[in-house]
Amino acid sequence: MIIITMMNKVKLGDIADYSDSRIDCSSLSIENYVGTDNIKQNKQGKENSQYAPNSGFTTEYRKNDILVANIRPYLKKIWFATNDGGSSADVLTIRIKDKKYLPRFVYYNLFQDVFFDYAMKGSKGSKMPRGDKKQILDFPICDFELSSQSSIAHVLSSLDDKIELNNKINKELENLARTIYEYWFVQNAEENWERKKIGEIAEVIRGSMITEKQTKNGIIKVVAGGVDYSYCHSEYNRERNTITVSGSGANAGYVNFWRERIFASDCTTVRGKTDFDTILIHQHLKRNQENIFRSAKGSAQPHVYPSDIKDIWFYEFPHNLKKKFTPIFVAINEQIAKQLFQNNNLAQLRDFLLPLLMNGQIIVGEAQDEPIIKPFKKVADDDMKYQIWKTQNGLAARGDIDEHTLRNIYEAIDENDR
Repeated sequence: MIIITMMNKVKLGDIADYSDSRIDCSSLSIENYVGTDNIKQNKQGKENSQYAPNSGFTTEYRKNDILVANIRPYLKKIWFATNDGGSSADVLTIRIKDKKYLPRFVYYNLFQDVFFDYAMKGSKGSKMPRGDKKQILDFPICDFELSSQSSIAHVLSSLDDKIELNNKINKELENLARTIYEYWFVQNAEENWERKKIGEIAEVIRGSMITEKQTKNGIIKVVAGGVDYSYCHSEYNRERNTITVSGSGANAGYVNFWRERIFASDCTTVRGKTDFDTILIHQHLKRNQENIFRSAKGSAQPHVYPSDIKDIWFYEFPHNLKKKFTPIFVAINEQIAKQLFQNNNLAQLRDFLLPLLMNGQIIVGEAQDEPIIKPFKKVADDDMKYQIWKTQNGLAARGDIDEHTLRNIYEAIDENDR
Protein backbone atom coordinates (compact mmCIF):
# COMPACT_ATOMS: atom_id res chain seq x y z
CA MET A 1 0.00 0.00 0.00
CA ILE A 2 1.33 3.43 -0.97
CA ILE A 3 0.37 6.34 1.27
CA ILE A 4 0.98 9.82 -0.11
CA THR A 5 1.44 12.47 2.53
CA MET A 6 3.19 15.33 0.66
CA MET A 7 2.96 16.08 -3.02
CA ASN A 8 6.11 16.83 -4.95
CA LYS A 9 5.62 18.61 -8.26
CA VAL A 10 7.55 18.95 -11.50
CA LYS A 11 6.96 21.34 -14.37
CA LEU A 12 5.26 19.98 -17.46
CA GLY A 13 8.14 21.30 -19.54
CA ASP A 14 10.62 19.21 -17.54
CA ILE A 15 8.96 15.96 -18.59
CA ALA A 16 7.32 16.83 -21.92
CA ASP A 17 7.80 18.84 -25.11
CA TYR A 18 5.60 20.08 -27.90
CA SER A 19 5.78 17.86 -30.97
CA ASP A 20 8.34 19.15 -33.48
CA SER A 21 7.79 16.38 -36.03
CA ARG A 22 5.85 16.99 -39.24
CA ILE A 23 3.54 14.81 -41.31
CA ASP A 24 2.60 14.95 -44.98
CA CYS A 25 -1.01 16.16 -45.20
CA SER A 26 -1.68 13.83 -48.13
CA SER A 27 -1.64 10.94 -45.64
CA LEU A 28 -4.35 12.49 -43.45
CA SER A 29 -8.10 11.92 -43.42
CA ILE A 30 -11.04 13.22 -41.43
CA GLU A 31 -10.40 10.38 -38.95
CA ASN A 32 -6.83 11.35 -38.04
CA TYR A 33 -6.72 15.11 -38.56
CA VAL A 34 -7.30 17.10 -35.37
CA GLY A 35 -8.14 20.79 -35.32
CA THR A 36 -9.76 23.01 -32.72
CA ASP A 37 -13.19 22.37 -34.24
CA ASN A 38 -13.25 18.59 -33.82
CA ILE A 39 -11.85 18.39 -30.30
CA LYS A 40 -15.07 18.50 -28.30
CA GLN A 41 -15.47 21.04 -25.54
CA ASN A 42 -15.89 20.22 -21.86
CA LYS A 43 -13.32 17.41 -22.04
CA GLN A 44 -15.45 15.07 -24.16
CA GLY A 45 -12.70 13.82 -26.48
CA LYS A 46 -12.81 14.32 -30.24
CA GLU A 47 -14.94 13.52 -33.27
CA ASN A 48 -14.10 13.18 -36.94
CA SER A 49 -13.10 16.43 -38.60
CA GLN A 50 -15.27 18.01 -41.26
CA TYR A 51 -12.10 18.86 -43.17
CA ALA A 52 -8.61 17.43 -43.70
CA PRO A 53 -5.82 19.26 -45.59
CA ASN A 54 -4.46 17.34 -48.58
CA SER A 55 -1.28 19.28 -49.35
CA GLY A 56 1.74 20.55 -47.44
CA PHE A 57 2.86 19.47 -43.99
CA THR A 58 1.43 19.91 -40.49
CA THR A 59 2.31 18.93 -36.93
CA GLU A 60 2.45 15.19 -36.36
CA TYR A 61 0.86 13.59 -33.32
CA ARG A 62 1.46 10.04 -32.18
CA LYS A 63 -0.46 7.55 -30.08
CA ASN A 64 -0.30 8.54 -26.38
CA ASP A 65 0.33 12.23 -27.15
CA ILE A 66 -1.89 14.78 -25.41
CA LEU A 67 -3.71 17.27 -27.65
CA VAL A 68 -5.11 20.52 -26.25
CA ALA A 69 -6.93 23.19 -28.25
CA ASN A 70 -5.07 26.43 -27.58
CA ILE A 71 -7.80 28.85 -28.65
CA ARG A 72 -10.27 29.82 -25.89
CA PRO A 73 -8.87 27.48 -23.20
CA TYR A 74 -12.06 27.95 -21.17
CA LEU A 75 -13.79 25.55 -23.61
CA LYS A 76 -11.70 22.75 -22.03
CA LYS A 77 -10.83 20.87 -25.22
CA ILE A 78 -8.43 17.99 -24.61
CA TRP A 79 -7.87 14.54 -26.14
CA PHE A 80 -5.55 11.62 -25.39
CA ALA A 81 -4.37 10.32 -28.77
CA THR A 82 -5.32 6.73 -29.54
CA ASN A 83 -3.74 6.75 -33.00
CA ASP A 84 -1.16 8.59 -35.14
CA GLY A 85 -2.10 11.58 -37.26
CA GLY A 86 -1.75 15.32 -37.80
CA SER A 87 -2.89 18.38 -35.87
CA SER A 88 -3.42 22.02 -36.74
CA ALA A 89 -1.22 24.88 -35.56
CA ASP A 90 -3.84 25.91 -32.97
CA VAL A 91 -3.67 22.54 -31.23
CA LEU A 92 -0.91 21.94 -28.67
CA THR A 93 0.54 18.48 -29.25
CA ILE A 94 2.27 17.46 -26.02
CA ARG A 95 4.63 14.47 -26.05
CA ILE A 96 6.08 12.93 -22.88
CA LYS A 97 9.87 12.68 -23.04
CA ASP A 98 10.63 11.37 -19.53
CA LYS A 99 10.00 7.63 -19.22
CA LYS A 100 9.42 8.04 -15.47
CA TYR A 101 6.03 9.56 -16.29
CA LEU A 102 3.13 7.72 -17.87
CA PRO A 103 1.43 9.71 -20.66
CA ARG A 104 -2.04 8.75 -19.39
CA PHE A 105 -1.17 9.96 -15.89
CA VAL A 106 0.11 13.30 -17.23
CA TYR A 107 -3.06 13.56 -19.32
CA TYR A 108 -5.21 13.35 -16.19
CA ASN A 109 -3.13 16.08 -14.56
CA LEU A 110 -4.03 18.31 -17.51
CA PHE A 111 -7.62 17.05 -17.53
CA GLN A 112 -8.33 18.97 -14.30
CA ASP A 113 -10.21 22.26 -14.38
CA VAL A 114 -7.27 23.90 -12.60
CA PHE A 115 -5.17 23.36 -15.73
CA PHE A 116 -7.62 25.19 -17.98
CA ASP A 117 -7.99 27.98 -15.38
CA TYR A 118 -4.19 28.21 -15.34
CA ALA A 119 -4.03 28.39 -19.14
CA MET A 120 -6.67 31.15 -19.18
CA LYS A 121 -4.68 33.25 -16.71
CA GLY A 122 -1.73 33.25 -19.09
CA SER A 123 -3.79 33.67 -22.26
CA LYS A 124 -3.57 36.68 -24.57
CA GLY A 125 -6.47 38.32 -26.37
CA SER A 126 -10.00 39.10 -25.15
CA LYS A 127 -12.36 38.03 -27.93
CA MET A 128 -10.37 34.96 -28.93
CA PRO A 129 -7.94 34.23 -26.06
CA ARG A 130 -4.98 32.03 -26.91
CA GLY A 131 -2.91 30.14 -24.34
CA ASP A 132 0.74 31.05 -23.76
CA LYS A 133 2.71 27.99 -24.86
CA LYS A 134 5.68 28.84 -22.64
CA GLN A 135 3.52 29.48 -19.58
CA ILE A 136 1.62 26.21 -20.11
CA LEU A 137 4.90 24.27 -19.88
CA ASP A 138 5.29 25.64 -16.33
CA PHE A 139 2.10 23.92 -15.17
CA PRO A 140 2.91 21.67 -12.15
CA ILE A 141 2.56 17.90 -12.58
CA CYS A 142 2.32 15.53 -9.59
CA ASP A 143 5.55 13.62 -9.03
CA PHE A 144 4.45 10.08 -8.11
CA GLU A 145 6.16 6.74 -8.36
CA LEU A 146 5.31 4.80 -11.53
CA SER A 147 3.24 2.28 -9.57
CA SER A 148 1.04 5.08 -8.16
CA GLN A 149 0.76 6.72 -11.57
CA SER A 150 -0.37 3.42 -13.07
CA SER A 151 -3.00 2.82 -10.38
CA ILE A 152 -4.41 6.34 -10.61
CA ALA A 153 -4.53 6.23 -14.40
CA HIS A 154 -6.23 2.82 -14.30
CA VAL A 155 -8.99 3.95 -11.97
CA LEU A 156 -9.76 7.11 -13.96
CA SER A 157 -9.44 5.50 -17.39
CA SER A 158 -11.80 2.69 -16.31
CA LEU A 159 -14.49 5.32 -15.86
CA ASP A 160 -13.61 7.00 -19.16
CA ASP A 161 -13.61 3.66 -20.99
CA LYS A 162 -17.13 2.98 -19.79
CA ILE A 163 -18.23 6.45 -20.88
CA GLU A 164 -16.69 5.83 -24.31
CA LEU A 165 -18.43 2.45 -24.57
CA ASN A 166 -21.79 4.07 -23.81
CA ASN A 167 -21.09 6.74 -26.43
CA LYS A 168 -20.39 4.07 -29.05
CA ILE A 169 -23.60 2.23 -28.18
CA ASN A 170 -25.56 5.48 -28.41
CA LYS A 171 -24.03 6.25 -31.80
CA GLU A 172 -25.19 2.86 -33.09
CA LEU A 173 -28.68 3.47 -31.68
CA GLU A 174 -28.80 6.86 -33.38
CA ASN A 175 -27.72 5.25 -36.66
CA LEU A 176 -30.49 2.68 -36.25
CA ALA A 177 -33.12 5.38 -35.68
CA ARG A 178 -31.87 7.33 -38.70
CA THR A 179 -31.98 4.21 -40.90
CA ILE A 180 -35.58 3.45 -39.88
CA TYR A 181 -36.60 7.05 -40.50
CA GLU A 182 -34.93 7.16 -43.92
CA TYR A 183 -36.63 3.97 -45.10
CA TRP A 184 -40.15 4.34 -43.71
CA PHE A 185 -40.60 8.10 -43.59
CA VAL A 186 -38.51 9.31 -46.54
CA GLN A 187 -37.96 6.62 -49.18
CA ASN A 188 -41.50 5.28 -48.81
CA ALA A 189 -43.20 8.66 -48.61
CA GLU A 190 -46.49 8.72 -50.51
CA GLU A 191 -47.81 11.53 -52.66
CA ASN A 192 -51.04 11.84 -50.70
CA TRP A 193 -49.24 12.61 -47.44
CA GLU A 194 -50.11 16.12 -46.34
CA ARG A 195 -47.27 18.63 -46.17
CA LYS A 196 -47.17 21.30 -43.50
CA LYS A 197 -44.65 23.81 -42.28
CA ILE A 198 -42.93 22.95 -39.00
CA GLY A 199 -44.35 26.14 -37.49
CA GLU A 200 -47.86 24.71 -38.00
CA ILE A 201 -47.25 21.44 -36.17
CA ALA A 202 -44.69 22.31 -33.50
CA GLU A 203 -43.78 24.98 -30.97
CA VAL A 204 -40.85 26.95 -32.38
CA ILE A 205 -39.63 29.72 -30.07
CA ARG A 206 -36.54 31.70 -29.21
CA GLY A 207 -34.52 31.05 -26.05
CA SER A 208 -33.90 33.59 -23.28
CA MET A 209 -30.52 35.30 -23.42
CA ILE A 210 -28.31 34.81 -20.38
CA THR A 211 -24.59 35.53 -19.98
CA GLU A 212 -22.23 33.42 -17.93
CA LYS A 213 -22.02 36.21 -15.34
CA GLN A 214 -25.81 36.10 -14.91
CA THR A 215 -25.91 32.37 -14.20
CA LYS A 216 -26.12 30.83 -10.75
CA ASN A 217 -24.18 27.77 -9.67
CA GLY A 218 -25.94 24.63 -10.91
CA ILE A 219 -25.83 21.67 -13.28
CA ILE A 220 -28.41 22.76 -15.88
CA LYS A 221 -26.71 23.17 -19.26
CA VAL A 222 -27.08 26.51 -21.02
CA VAL A 223 -27.44 26.02 -24.77
CA ALA A 224 -26.44 28.99 -26.90
CA GLY A 225 -24.77 29.44 -30.28
CA GLY A 226 -22.27 26.58 -30.26
CA VAL A 227 -22.44 22.88 -31.04
CA ASP A 228 -22.50 21.99 -27.34
CA TYR A 229 -23.63 23.69 -24.15
CA SER A 230 -21.77 26.85 -23.12
CA TYR A 231 -21.90 26.80 -19.31
CA CYS A 232 -24.25 25.78 -16.51
CA HIS A 233 -27.04 27.40 -14.53
CA SER A 234 -29.31 26.59 -11.59
CA GLU A 235 -32.60 26.87 -13.54
CA TYR A 236 -34.06 25.34 -16.69
CA ASN A 237 -36.54 26.76 -19.19
CA ARG A 238 -37.01 23.75 -21.49
CA GLU A 239 -38.07 20.20 -20.70
CA ARG A 240 -36.38 16.97 -21.78
CA ASN A 241 -36.51 15.95 -25.44
CA THR A 242 -36.11 19.41 -26.92
CA ILE A 243 -34.53 20.30 -30.26
CA THR A 244 -32.21 23.31 -30.33
CA VAL A 245 -30.94 25.23 -33.35
CA SER A 246 -27.94 27.46 -32.61
CA GLY A 247 -28.85 31.10 -33.07
CA SER A 248 -25.69 32.95 -34.03
CA GLY A 249 -21.98 32.78 -34.67
CA ALA A 250 -19.86 30.38 -36.69
CA ASN A 251 -22.20 27.47 -35.83
CA ALA A 252 -25.48 29.29 -36.45
CA GLY A 253 -28.07 26.71 -37.50
CA TYR A 254 -26.50 23.70 -35.79
CA VAL A 255 -29.24 21.23 -34.84
CA ASN A 256 -29.01 19.36 -31.55
CA PHE A 257 -31.31 17.23 -29.40
CA TRP A 258 -31.35 17.29 -25.61
CA ARG A 259 -32.64 14.43 -23.49
CA GLU A 260 -32.30 16.43 -20.29
CA ARG A 261 -33.71 19.71 -19.04
CA ILE A 262 -31.79 22.71 -20.38
CA PHE A 263 -31.71 26.49 -20.28
CA ALA A 264 -32.20 27.64 -23.87
CA SER A 265 -30.34 30.90 -24.51
CA ASP A 266 -29.00 32.00 -27.92
CA CYS A 267 -30.91 29.33 -29.83
CA THR A 268 -34.29 28.38 -31.25
CA THR A 269 -36.11 25.46 -29.63
CA VAL A 270 -38.53 23.08 -31.32
CA ARG A 271 -40.99 20.73 -29.63
CA GLY A 272 -43.72 18.68 -31.30
CA LYS A 273 -47.04 17.73 -29.74
CA THR A 274 -45.49 14.49 -28.45
CA ASP A 275 -41.95 13.24 -27.85
CA PHE A 276 -42.34 11.00 -30.90
CA ASP A 277 -43.28 13.98 -33.07
CA THR A 278 -40.24 15.85 -31.74
CA ILE A 279 -37.98 12.90 -32.54
CA LEU A 280 -39.26 12.77 -36.14
CA ILE A 281 -38.83 16.54 -36.57
CA HIS A 282 -35.28 16.22 -35.26
CA GLN A 283 -34.53 13.51 -37.83
CA HIS A 284 -35.89 15.78 -40.55
CA LEU A 285 -33.88 18.81 -39.42
CA LYS A 286 -30.64 16.82 -39.17
CA ARG A 287 -31.31 15.49 -42.66
CA ASN A 288 -31.55 19.12 -43.81
CA GLN A 289 -28.63 20.38 -41.71
CA GLU A 290 -26.68 21.85 -44.64
CA ASN A 291 -29.72 23.76 -45.90
CA ILE A 292 -30.24 25.23 -42.43
CA PHE A 293 -26.60 26.33 -42.29
CA ARG A 294 -27.07 28.04 -45.66
CA SER A 295 -30.16 29.87 -44.39
CA ALA A 296 -28.00 31.85 -41.92
CA LYS A 297 -28.21 35.60 -42.50
CA GLY A 298 -25.39 38.08 -41.99
CA SER A 299 -21.71 37.87 -42.92
CA ALA A 300 -19.89 39.20 -39.86
CA GLN A 301 -22.22 37.45 -37.41
CA PRO A 302 -24.49 34.84 -39.07
CA HIS A 303 -27.93 34.30 -37.52
CA VAL A 304 -30.64 31.66 -37.85
CA TYR A 305 -34.03 32.79 -36.56
CA PRO A 306 -37.16 30.91 -35.41
CA SER A 307 -38.91 32.04 -38.60
CA ASP A 308 -36.29 30.17 -40.66
CA ILE A 309 -37.19 26.94 -38.88
CA LYS A 310 -40.94 27.55 -38.93
CA ASP A 311 -40.91 27.79 -42.73
CA ILE A 312 -39.31 24.36 -43.29
CA TRP A 313 -41.73 21.90 -44.91
CA PHE A 314 -42.54 18.63 -43.15
CA TYR A 315 -44.95 15.75 -43.65
CA GLU A 316 -48.03 15.11 -41.53
CA PHE A 317 -47.46 11.37 -41.30
CA PRO A 318 -50.39 8.88 -41.36
CA HIS A 319 -51.74 7.83 -37.98
CA ASN A 320 -51.17 4.10 -38.59
CA LEU A 321 -47.50 4.68 -39.48
CA LYS A 322 -46.92 6.77 -36.37
CA LYS A 323 -48.70 4.21 -34.21
CA LYS A 324 -46.47 1.43 -35.58
CA PHE A 325 -43.17 3.21 -34.98
CA THR A 326 -43.84 5.24 -31.84
CA PRO A 327 -42.79 2.42 -29.45
CA ILE A 328 -39.61 1.77 -31.43
CA PHE A 329 -38.39 5.37 -31.60
CA VAL A 330 -39.38 6.11 -28.01
CA ALA A 331 -37.56 2.99 -26.76
CA ILE A 332 -34.39 3.92 -28.66
CA ASN A 333 -34.57 7.46 -27.32
CA GLU A 334 -35.07 6.28 -23.74
CA GLN A 335 -32.13 3.89 -23.98
CA ILE A 336 -29.88 6.67 -25.24
CA ALA A 337 -31.10 8.95 -22.44
CA LYS A 338 -30.41 6.24 -19.86
CA GLN A 339 -26.82 5.85 -21.00
CA LEU A 340 -26.28 9.60 -21.14
CA PHE A 341 -27.54 9.80 -17.56
CA GLN A 342 -25.12 7.05 -16.58
CA ASN A 343 -22.30 8.90 -18.33
CA ASN A 344 -23.09 12.03 -16.33
CA ASN A 345 -22.82 10.05 -13.12
CA LEU A 346 -19.58 8.38 -14.19
CA ALA A 347 -18.10 11.74 -15.18
CA GLN A 348 -19.09 13.20 -11.82
CA LEU A 349 -17.40 10.30 -10.04
CA ARG A 350 -14.28 10.75 -12.15
CA ASP A 351 -14.17 14.50 -11.58
CA PHE A 352 -14.74 13.99 -7.85
CA LEU A 353 -11.90 11.48 -7.57
CA LEU A 354 -9.43 13.28 -9.82
CA PRO A 355 -8.30 16.13 -7.53
CA LEU A 356 -8.39 13.85 -4.48
CA LEU A 357 -6.05 11.41 -6.18
CA MET A 358 -3.73 14.11 -7.44
CA ASN A 359 -3.62 15.93 -4.10
CA GLY A 360 -3.05 12.76 -2.08
CA GLN A 361 -6.30 13.08 -0.17
CA ILE A 362 -7.02 9.45 -0.98
CA ILE A 363 -4.51 6.66 -1.23
CA VAL A 364 -3.83 4.23 -4.00
CA GLY A 365 -2.50 0.73 -3.55
CA GLU A 366 -2.24 -2.62 -5.29
CA ALA A 367 -4.05 -5.82 -4.38
CA GLN A 368 -4.32 -8.88 -6.61
CA ASP A 369 -3.23 -6.78 -9.61
CA GLU A 370 -6.23 -4.47 -9.23
CA PRO A 371 -6.00 -0.91 -7.87
CA ILE A 372 -7.77 -0.16 -4.61
CA ILE A 373 -8.82 3.33 -3.60
CA LYS A 374 -9.50 4.17 0.02
CA PRO A 375 -9.97 7.47 1.86
CA PHE A 376 -7.89 8.34 4.92
CA LYS A 377 -11.11 8.45 6.92
CA LYS A 378 -12.35 4.86 7.28
CA VAL A 379 -15.82 4.33 5.83
CA ALA A 380 -18.14 1.66 7.20
CA ASP A 381 -18.49 -1.27 4.86
CA ASP A 382 -22.24 -1.52 4.61
CA ASP A 383 -23.33 -3.60 1.63
CA MET A 384 -26.91 -2.36 1.73
CA LYS A 385 -25.82 1.28 1.52
CA TYR A 386 -23.53 0.37 -1.36
CA GLN A 387 -26.35 -1.27 -3.31
CA ILE A 388 -28.63 1.73 -2.70
CA TRP A 389 -25.86 4.08 -3.89
CA LYS A 390 -25.47 2.09 -7.11
CA THR A 391 -29.20 2.09 -7.76
CA GLN A 392 -29.60 5.82 -7.12
CA ASN A 393 -26.76 6.62 -9.51
CA GLY A 394 -27.92 4.19 -12.20
CA LEU A 395 -24.66 2.25 -12.05
CA ALA A 396 -23.99 -1.39 -12.82
CA ALA A 397 -20.87 -3.49 -13.28
CA ARG A 398 -20.32 -4.04 -16.99
CA GLY A 399 -17.58 -3.69 -19.57
CA ASP A 400 -14.33 -2.36 -18.15
CA ILE A 401 -15.95 -1.17 -14.92
CA ASP A 402 -16.27 -4.27 -12.84
CA GLU A 403 -17.89 -4.66 -9.43
CA HIS A 404 -14.53 -4.37 -7.72
CA THR A 405 -13.83 -0.96 -9.27
CA LEU A 406 -17.33 0.33 -8.45
CA ARG A 407 -16.89 -0.73 -4.84
CA ASN A 408 -13.53 1.03 -4.66
CA ILE A 409 -15.06 4.24 -6.02
CA TYR A 410 -17.89 4.00 -3.50
CA GLU A 411 -15.45 3.61 -0.61
CA ALA A 412 -13.41 6.57 -1.84
CA ILE A 413 -16.33 8.98 -1.54
CA ASP A 414 -17.02 10.68 1.76
CA GLU A 415 -20.10 9.22 3.43
CA ASN A 416 -21.84 12.60 3.55
CA ASP A 417 -21.29 13.10 -0.20
CA ARG A 418 -22.83 9.76 -1.16
